[in-house]
Amino acid sequence: MLILEVKRCDLNIKSNNSSHHTDLNGEERLIVRRGQPFNITLHLKPGSEEFKLAESSFTFVVETGPLPSEESGTKVSFSLRDTTVDTEWSASASNDPSGNTVSVSISSSPDAPIGLYSLFLEQGWEKASLGQFILLFNSWCPRDAVYMQSESKREEYVLAQHGQIYRGTYKRIKGTPWHYGQFEPGILDICLKILDKNPKFVCDPDEDCSARRNPVYVTRVLSTMINSEDDRGVLVGEWDEILDGVHPLDWIDSGEILHLWAESGPVRYGQCWVFAAVACTVSRALGIPCRVVTNFGSAHDTDANLVIELLFDESGNRISSDSIWNFHVWVESWMTRPDLGPEYDGWQASDPTPQETSDGLFCCGPASVKAIREGELTKKYDAPFIFAEVNADVVNLLQLPDGEFVKLSGSTKSVGQFISTKAVGTDERLDITHQYKYPEGTAELRSQAYTLRTPHADSLKSGNHTGPMSVKCFFLTSEFVRNPDGFQERRLSLKLQYDSYGSVITPDRLIQLSAIAFDKKATDYHIAEKTIVLDEPDIDIKV
Repeated sequence: MLILEVKRCDLNIKSNNSSHHTDLNGEERLIVRRGQPFNITLHLKPGSEEFKLAESSFTFVVETGPLPSEESGTKVSFSLRDTTVDTEWSASASNDPSGNTVSVSISSSPDAPIGLYSLFLEQGWEKASLGQFILLFNSWCPRDAVYMQSESKREEYVLAQHGQIYRGTYKRIKGTPWHYGQFEPGILDICLKILDKNPKFVCDPDEDCSARRNPVYVTRVLSTMINSEDDRGVLVGEWDEILDGVHPLDWIDSGEILHLWAESGPVRYGQCWVFAAVACTVSRALGIPCRVVTNFGSAHDTDANLVIELLFDESGNRISSDSIWNFHVWVESWMTRPDLGPEYDGWQASDPTPQETSDGLFCCGPASVKAIREGELTKKYDAPFIFAEVNADVVNLLQLPDGEFVKLSGSTKSVGQFISTKAVGTDERLDITHQYKYPEGTAELRSQAYTLRTPHADSLKSGNHTGPMSVKCFFLTSEFVRNPDGFQERRLSLKLQYDSYGSVITPDRLIQLSAIAFDKKATDYHIAEKTIVLDEPDIDIKV
């Protein structure tokens, strides 16, 4: 048996990173994508025998995680063969005419766990380290669960480091630039650290590392770890008055947040678009195609009955836990769903903003967007909650002084409007509402509602985008005698001075108007609401 005397191993970082679309990470180390060959060069010691495949018998070993094992797939051994294959770990080799080097092509399995790997060469009883590399998901590999056929979409959802996040109201949608920065120095290490800090890794490191072969699993872990509710995750959420830390509206860069977390733990503060933007950065860094999505008129269904019950007192104050947010932001990640069936492959919605618990943790998704559209609410994960966010019916109830509730009105159209994401290759807004729900009023949409939903038996307020407004800044009452002949129109003028709201207005610049009208004799009640967005002046720059 021929024993190779290896002087050193060249990982060919520059050429490998370029062919694996990881060159933006730099040339300091080898970063490759699974299911695709990469090449290394073994430099032999002077005087070594010439490499001959038929006479050589050595084995490559790859290991990942703190407790690598063959049973879990975190340790794999494979020998040389004539050519590499695209279904499992494999290697082939050829010698340089000079006889001083051996060129080796190594192909990883398209469903190998992602993470930091060590590479070894075994010859008999000898085991020599050849170096380390990071293995990522591969949307260029047809056998990978995150494969995307379109090159322009791969460039947008994996490689693009800049984007637009949409906020405001459905009548006043405004895009905000965001820098994802998934290829900036140190970011990939921080993303791997996030995986290593998750509760499942702490409980069983090898099982967790093995499960990292599955983008569904990794996406659900990220949904937990981007918020800090159950662990020391990345961001602390805050929707009340902010007196310390950084206001969510001041962030424009995921990298700054991730570096702060790596240095000192949970970062204060985030709201939905910040949670989503950081989740998008981490997903893209790990190789999962990802995009940020905004839902205008987004329902928060706290009791999982698929109906938003908005309760008001006679002064127009909301007293319910259910709410409708002006907008809410989450992410979609592209992958197959072998656990659900091929009809549910494609975009999967997940939400790192901590709202409700799922399996005992503050996480949400990934849920198939196709399942949400079809009302298939038994499909994993958390499909009913996301379905309600885009498709819940709304019922307004008024609490009378005696404690009883009367129904004011309802709506089947106010939730889930202008669902938006950045278009591929441009900064234009792309409306994807049709991917989440059938058009309002269609038979498909209503049949879902009747099958799935089983509901339980003037003031001005300043606040933020997340629904229940907290500070009342103006109140007006007016009484008049109704014309007994029938319909009567009455106009009231409301003049809101800056002194009334200036001290309590939030950076969202939102004011909510609630008007309640009731006929005391007929016990007839009506309510109407409107969100007013205060303009900020545009800045025109001429260069």
